[in-house]
Amino acid sequence: MMLKARLMKRFLVVMMIASIVQTPSVFSVAATNDTTYEKVETSSENAIMEPAYEQVLASWKQSVKDAEFYTNEVMPSAFKKAALTVNNHGYEQREVAMLADGSSVTLDVTVPSDGLYTIGFDYFKLNDGLINPEFSIAVAGKFPFYESRRIIAPTIWKNKTANFETNKYGNELIPEQVAVAKWQTGIAEDPNYFEGQPLQYLLKKGTNRLTLTNTAGAMLLGSVRVEAPVVTPDYVDYQKEYVGAGTPRELLTYEAEQPKTKNNSYTRPVAKKDISVEPYDTKRLLLNTLGGDSWQSSGQSVTYAVKVPKSGNYQLSFKVLQEDKPNSPVFRTVKVDGVIPFAELAHYRFDPTSTWENQTLSGKNGKPFEIYLEEGKHDLTLVADASPVAPIILDLKNMMLEVGDLGLSVKKLTGNQPDAARDWKLEEYLPNVTKQFDGWIRTLKEDQKRLTKVYGESAERSTEGVSLALIIDKLKKLKAEPDKIPTRLSELSEGSSSVTQSLGDLQSTLEKQPLLMDRFYVHDGKANLPKAKASFLKKFGSKSKEFFASFTQDTYSTTDVNADTIEVWVSRSQQYVELMQNMADSTFTKETGKKVKFSVMPNEQKLILANSGNQQPDVALGVSVGTPYELAIRGAATDLTQFSDFKKVIQDFSPGAFMPMMVDNKVYALPETQDFYVQFYRKDILDKLKIPVPDTWNDVTGILPELQRNGLSYFVPLSGSAGSKPFMFTAPFIYQFGGDLYADDGMSAAIDSEESVAGLKFMTDLYSLYSVPLQVPNFYHSFRYGTLPVGISNFETYVKLMSAAPEIANSWDISVHPGVSQKDGSIARWATGSGQSAMIFDKSEKQDASWELLKWWMSTKTQSDFATNLQTIYGPEYMWNTANLEAFKELPWPEKHKAVILEQWKYLKEVPKTPGSYMLEREISNVWTDTVFYGANIRAAVDSSSIIVDREIRRKMEEFGYMKDGKVVKPYIVPQIETVEDWMKTDEKK
Repeated sequence: MMLKARLMKRFLVVMMIASIVQTPSVFSVAATNDTTYEKVETSSENAIMEPAYEQVLASWKQSVKDAEFYTNEVMPSAFKKAALTVNNHGYEQREVAMLADGSSVTLDVTVPSDGLYTIGFDYFKLNDGLINPEFSIAVAGKFPFYESRRIIAPTIWKNKTANFETNKYGNELIPEQVAVAKWQTGIAEDPNYFEGQPLQYLLKKGTNRLTLTNTAGAMLLGSVRVEAPVVTPDYVDYQKEYVGAGTPRELLTYEAEQPKTKNNSYTRPVAKKDISVEPYDTKRLLLNTLGGDSWQSSGQSVTYAVKVPKSGNYQLSFKVLQEDKPNSPVFRTVKVDGVIPFAELAHYRFDPTSTWENQTLSGKNGKPFEIYLEEGKHDLTLVADASPVAPIILDLKNMMLEVGDLGLSVKKLTGNQPDAARDWKLEEYLPNVTKQFDGWIRTLKEDQKRLTKVYGESAERSTEGVSLALIIDKLKKLKAEPDKIPTRLSELSEGSSSVTQSLGDLQSTLEKQPLLMDRFYVHDGKANLPKAKASFLKKFGSKSKEFFASFTQDTYSTTDVNADTIEVWVSRSQQYVELMQNMADSTFTKETGKKVKFSVMPNEQKLILANSGNQQPDVALGVSVGTPYELAIRGAATDLTQFSDFKKVIQDFSPGAFMPMMVDNKVYALPETQDFYVQFYRKDILDKLKIPVPDTWNDVTGILPELQRNGLSYFVPLSGSAGSKPFMFTAPFIYQFGGDLYADDGMSAAIDSEESVAGLKFMTDLYSLYSVPLQVPNFYHSFRYGTLPVGISNFETYVKLMSAAPEIANSWDISVHPGVSQKDGSIARWATGSGQSAMIFDKSEKQDASWELLKWWMSTKTQSDFATNLQTIYGPEYMWNTANLEAFKELPWPEKHKAVILEQWKYLKEVPKTPGSYMLEREISNVWTDTVFYGANIRAAVDSSSIIVDREIRRKMEEFGYMKDGKVVKPYIVPQIETVEDWMKTDEKK
C-alpha cells in the first residue's frame, strides 16, 4: 500500500505538464529498435501516466542528438486511416484530412537516423466558436510524454474593422473580433507555452508511425512535416551575415492598438487617459494602447504589419508601461516573418517601469540590436513568454503537492479536530518531517537564486521575491516546532494564509507576463525618438482640463435620465455595462424606438435606499436572487405575472429557478444567470486507479476507501465554507432524501420530518463517519493538482478549469450531481443554483416599456450574442452562465459539458424565501456544527433547532401580517416547482 501511495504521489507531480521535474521519478523513457516506447519502472507496479516532457527529453539527450538538416513532408494523400475530403478551402493539395469528433489520422514517416525531431502541420479551423482545435500525437501507438496528449492549433483573429467605432458618449469601442479563415502553419508545442521552443520527438532510423487524434474543436489537416529542430544563431553570428547591409535613415512609427492579427481574440486595445499616450483626448476615451492584463498569458502573440522603404539594418524600440508587477521584468519572444532572428530575441526581457518608457531591443552590454529587413512588407510578432521562470513555477507546483501530502498525513494521525492541549510527538510518527522542511527550504532558496538570475538586482524587491522570502520564513517557523504542527495546519496546508495558498498565489503571479504598449518604432541608430513621457506642465494642464470636463460628462454612473428613457441599474463592472449599452442601442432602441440608459450599480444596498427615497431605477439587473423577495414583500417590486405574455416568456427557464423570487404565487423577477453544481472528476487519475465515476451517494461512499488508501478524497461543497453553512450546500441533502424545509402552510419548519432528518444525518455522516475533508481552502487548486480528484463544485470552478488550468485540459470532465436512488429506479439529484436576477420596480412609470426591455434582454438571441461577445472580447474566463436554457445551448462551450449541465438543471431546486428563512439557514448550519464537531445526536440537534426556527418564523409572520396573536389571519403560500411547471404547461396548450 505504501508503494502504491508513493507511485500515486509521483504521478500527481507528472500531471503538472512541466518542463523540469525536481523530484525523482519511477519512470524513464527510451525508444526501442522497433520504434515503440517503453516505460521502464523501478517496481512491479504498472505505470500510472506518461512522465513530463523535460524529464523525457533529458533522458533522450543522453543517448541521441537533435536531427540535422532534415525535412520530411507527408501529404494528406499519403495518410493512413484518414477521412479525406476534396473540400479543401483553397489548400495546395487536392485532398485534405478531416479531424473532428475524436477522429484520427495515421501516417508513416521515414527518417535517416535516430534523433530528435519537431512535428509541424498545416491546418484550417472549421468550427465558428471560440474553442481552438486540439489533437494528440502518439508515436507507435503511445504518448512519449504527457504534453503530447494536447497539441493546440491556435485560431488567428483580427479586428473586423480598421477604425474604432464610438458609443453614445463619444468613447471608442473595442472592435468586433473575427477569425481569419485561411490555412495556417503550426508546430507541436507545450500547451502551457513554458518550454520556449517546440516539442521534440525521438524517432528511430527507418519508418515511424504517428497518430494524430482530435480532442477538441474541428479542423482540416494538410501536410505534416517532420523536421530537424531549427538552430537559431546568436547575435554575433547573425550580425556577421549582414555586416555590410547598411543602415537607412528612417523613423517609422506604428500604433500598438492596431495589430494585424493575434492568436487569441481577447488581447485587446485599452483606453489610457494619459497625455503621454498617443492619441489622447481630454473628454473622450480613446483606444490608444494594447495589452496589459489582456496580454499576460504565456503563448499569447500579437503580429504587426511593418513596411520598410529600403533594405538594411534597423533597430526596434517599444514604448511600454509595466506597472502591474512592480520591480518584476516581463518577457517577450520577438519574431520577424515568423522566425526568431537570433537567440537573444527569444525570451527577451522588458524591464519594469511605472512610467512610459522607450525600450530599444538591446544586448546585455546595452548596445542596441540591429535587425536586417528587406525592402517591403514584414510581420513583426511579439509572444508573451513565461519560460524563464518556468523551473520556479514547477518547483512550486511540486511543493504544493508535498505540503498537502504532509497536511493529510497529520490529519490522519490526529483527526479533524486535534486536541490543542495534547502534546504531540510528531516525529515519532512521521520521522522524516524535519527533513521535508529542510528540503523545501533548500529548494526555495535555490529558486531565490534562479529569480535573481532572471530578474537581476530587483528580484528581492519584486512581489515574487518577497513572497519567496515569506514562504521560507513560514516554513522555518513551522520546522522549529514540529510537534505543534497538528494545531497549526491553518498555517501549513489549510486556510487563506497557509503555505499551500501562498505557493499557489506565487505560482499564479510568476505565470503572468503583462505588458502595456503604446507604439513602437522601426528606426536607424541616429534617430531621435519622441519622448515617452509628457512634461510636467503638459500633464498638469491635461489633468486640469479632465477635472473640469468631468462635471459635464455623461457616464455609466447612476444619474437622472430623461422622461422617455428607461433607467437600468446593473450590479456588474463597467465592461459588462458598456457591452449591454452598445447592444441595446444597436438593437432594442433601433427596433422599438425606446431609449435605455445602463448604469453601474455600486452597491446592491443602494436599491433599498433609492426606493425609500423615490430615486429607484425602472429596472435592476444582476441583483442577487434574494433581493427581489425582500423588495416584493415590502411592496417595492413589480409582479411580473400581471403581464399577458408572462407564461410564454418563462418557457425558456428552469422552473426551480423561480422559487426565491416568488411571494404568494406571484413572481417578482426573472432569473438572469444560473449557477450549477455538478461533479468534477479527473479522468486520468480515476482511470488509472480503476475507480468508477460515482452516480449516487452510495457510489461515493463506496469509492472513498480506495481514494483514501491513495491519500486522496472526495470534495463536498460544505468543506469549502469555513463558517456558516448556507442553504446552497445543505438543502440538496434534504431535497434528495425526500424532505422539505418548510411545513405546507409555511408557518413552521419541516426539518424534523423523517426524510429531512435522514438527509441531514447523511450530510453529517460524510464527515464524522466517512471522513471527507473538513475544510478545503480552494477546491480548484486541490483538483488541479490531483489531491482531490473528484468532487462537487459550481460554475466558478468550471471557469477556472477552462481558462486557467491548461495542463489538465483533456484530463478532467464533469458529470451530473450524485443523488439518492428512489423506489421507482430514478435518482433524485436535486441541487441549488443561485445566480442573479432581473426585476422591475413597482414605482416605475414605464412598466410596459420596462417589461419589453426585460424580454429583449433575456431573449435567446440577446443572451447568446452577449455571451459570445463577452468571451470574444475579454477572454475565456468571461463565461456567461445565462439562465435562458435555449441561449445556453448556443454558448461557445464544449457540447458534452453543456449536455451535462442541462441535464443537471432538470433537478434545479432553489430554496424558497419565507419570513424567517434566515433563521432556518443558520440553524441547519448549527446542526452540522453540533453533530460534526461536538458529537451531538442528530435527532436531538434537529429538534432543538426546530424550536428556535419555528419561534422566529411566527414572529416574522406577525410582522408581515400573516399571523396575529399566534393565529393565522392570512395564508402564506410556500412556492412550489409544480406551480411554475403548471404555468408552463398551460402556455404550451395555448
